[in-house]
Amino acid sequence: MRVLDAAAVAAWAAGCVHSLATLRPAIDGINVYPVADSDTGSNMLFTMTGAAAELAEANPGDAAEALKVLARGAVASAKGNSGVILSQVVRGLADRAEGELDGAWLANALGHADEVATGAVSRPVAGTILTVLHAVALAVRGDTSTLGEVARKAAKEAAYALEKTPEQLPALARAGVVDAGARGLVAVLDALVGVLTGAPIEQEHALEVHAVPHAEAYAWEVMYLLDGVDEASLPTLRKELSGLGDSVTVAGDGSGSHAVHVHCADIGAAIEAGLALGRPRKIRVEPLLTPTPIEPGGGIDRTVVAVVHGGALAELLRAESIPVLAVPEGETPSVEDMISLLNEAAGQHVTVLPGSVELTAAVDTAAGHAVAADRDVVVIPCVSPVQVLAALAVHDAGRRTNDDVVAMAEAAAATRRGELRIAQEESLTWVGRAQSGDVVGLVDDEVVLIEPAPASETNLVAAAMNVLNRMLALGGELVTVLSGSAAPPGVAEELAEQLRVEHPEVELTSYASGQAGAVLLMGVE
Repeated sequence: MRVLDAAAVAAWAAGCVHSLATLRPAIDGINVYPVADSDTGSNMLFTMTGAAAELAEANPGDAAEALKVLARGAVASAKGNSGVILSQVVRGLADRAEGELDGAWLANALGHADEVATGAVSRPVAGTILTVLHAVALAVRGDTSTLGEVARKAAKEAAYALEKTPEQLPALARAGVVDAGARGLVAVLDALVGVLTGAPIEQEHALEVHAVPHAEAYAWEVMYLLDGVDEASLPTLRKELSGLGDSVTVAGDGSGSHAVHVHCADIGAAIEAGLALGRPRKIRVEPLLTPTPIEPGGGIDRTVVAVVHGGALAELLRAESIPVLAVPEGETPSVEDMISLLNEAAGQHVTVLPGSVELTAAVDTAAGHAVAADRDVVVIPCVSPVQVLAALAVHDAGRRTNDDVVAMAEAAAATRRGELRIAQEESLTWVGRAQSGDVVGLVDDEVVLIEPAPASETNLVAAAMNVLNRMLALGGELVTVLSGSAAPPGVAEELAEQLRVEHPEVELTSYASGQAGAVLLMGVE
């Protein structure tokens, strides 16, 4: 079993270059942009070739120094989103290179590599190289086996996680391939096993590559190294780049330099963002290709996605296989957040259901972004999550796309909305003056009742029934109730019992939403 010395690090770098060079033609054939680079294999190979060359020139004295040189070289040579992430994997190992570099070190270093690589990406996407890296980190966490055994375990887990990537990302399933960057990571870990154990490097991992015809460029990949930037300014840079496009990464080398990467339509704005904060160098700009058009009848051709506040509500929708972007209360999603959600959706047509007026406006902005121009995105305006649920209740994937969109839009618009909120301060309403702590009932955004404080379970149930009776007076067969994070534990059950007594003809569905704004959200269809 070989120890990790400077020579072993150099041998690993050479093994990575050899493996990636062998895989490059096949990996480059996996073109499911914007999920991944269109030339992932070439980008990862370019990154490791540059890193290996810098290591050869440095002639380091020990493994720790060799890993640090390799990391600096990888960041400086990083090309493409996959190359940047790979550079952070190497950097993660280098950051933890202290003391004895044994199995426990490798397990800890892979965990750190997971953290820094994920931290470099503005919005990680499930089913990509980051997902596989995270699976590896979890598999070896706390492992104190020998260095070779930990490496072998990491490579085995990476190969297993690679096979699962199409299940986690519809775009991969649609194309019939695994994630290209994740396949490159498996090659890198296989090379490490080969160096440490002498075992042959395993290359037989299925790719199921589909040929991709020539396409026209509609966006650009902009990359540069940024020096002299204040670490505190990096969140600002990521936010500005996210407003220009997607696949944003800002990755440091641990020595003050950062590799910046973005897919966008405005090259100048991406470079100017770096100029405002530091000194860009080694600027590279390459065209990105539109993905292969979806053949009619050739699989999934459309997807419905949702954008909502409230973690519990988001989990409810995910359980129904709806791609969801969960947005913190009081915030709106960034353009990149929205574009990344659209990229997770399978099919050419994407229907978006936003759960509030503010979220609808944010989704409209992203739907018109140049990077999303290749998708047919339709936004169904919703002002409440109960309308999102109403639209999903009538969604039928077997219908024609236009007919399904119309049905969902009509269901959302026909759903009357009620809310119970706790007044935060004294205010004057159409039905009187509300004091802080009072329960305020609304129907379609209009205040219809004020229940004096305190907001007990009894008061909340009485106020909710008052609101529901007003809505049901105009007719209705289905009531949906979403309890917020501030709702008492038993209020939903008590309300259900009271509704059964007063309106036995009405069907009730009740869920926890996790929302902070309203104690109860109610919909009547």
